[in-house]
Amino acid sequence: MSGEQNQVEIKFRLTDGSDIGPKNYPVATSVATLKENLIAQWPREKESGPRTVKDIKLISAGRILENNRTVGDCKSPLCDIPGGVTTVHVVVQPPPTEKEKKLLNDPKQNNCGCVIL
Repeated sequence: MSGEQNQVEIKFRLTDGSDIGPKNYPVATSVATLKENLIAQWPREKESGPRTVKDIKLISAGRILENNRTVGDCKSPLCDIPGGVTTVHVVVQPPPTEKEKKLLNDPKQNNCGCVIL
């Protein structure tokens, strides 16, 4: 196998349409490591950047990529196009507001709205 086959070129598409990358990653790179690299490369001028790996969801070919998977596990057939760049969409979950934190921590809250008769 050549070195190019052991690499995937990925660019990260942010919700505002801008991109980070492209950059080559070994197929053995975990999705969690991709997220850590993305946090390190996040443009400082952008508001609401992710703080932790848990704040980010990566989506490729319509699938949410799980942290314990590798880039190679997540490759879609579209990645096999010679010279092709894989676009991974980035969704940043905003930190919970103070009100949301209170609701999550209050065991008396009935968050589902169900009524049992």
